[in-house]
Amino acid sequence: MNTAATLLAAEGNNPLIPHAYELVVGIFSFAVVLIVVGRILTPRIQKTLADRTDAIEGGIKKAEDAQAEAQSVLNQYRDKLQEARQEAARLRDEAREQGAQIKAEFQEEAKAEAQRIIAAAHAQIEADKQQALTQLRAEIGRLSTDLAGRIVGESLEDEARQRRIVDRFLAELENDAAVR
Repeated sequence: MNTAATLLAAEGNNPLIPHAYELVVGIFSFAVVLIVVGRILTPRIQKTLADRTDAIEGGIKKAEDAQAEAQSVLNQYRDKLQEARQEAARLRDEAREQGAQIKAEFQEEAKAEAQRIIAAAHAQIEADKQQALTQLRAEIGRLSTDLAGRIVGESLEDEARQRRIVDRFLAELENDAAVR
């Protein structure tokens, strides 16, 4: 019996075997911790994790939406830029056409003005020519009558006669010139 008593005595002092009250307190404490963690902390942790997951997924979704919107805006910008380039090219072409048209109009006006000036000059020359011929005929008539009066020896002062003689003389000269 010695052995059984030593075992009982050894059991009381065995550090590996807990006392019964320690087991009850440990089990109760574990149950309380398990209930607190399982019922209170776990839902809060899961809610926090779900919120973080939603926030991350929402951030990713927002980033994707923002990227899609940025791409859409970039495409719109490129389209508008292309349209602006086409409009600028069209305006340049129109300006060139208008410039060529204005240049042609100015050239046409310049030609018309030159023709008008030339026609006016010709008319002035013709008028000056007629005036010179009239003056020359008068001078030739006066000189002819003076010369004829000296040759004939009598005065040819009758104007009507002088004019007839001069006109006849000039007509004969013109006929001779036209025949040659």
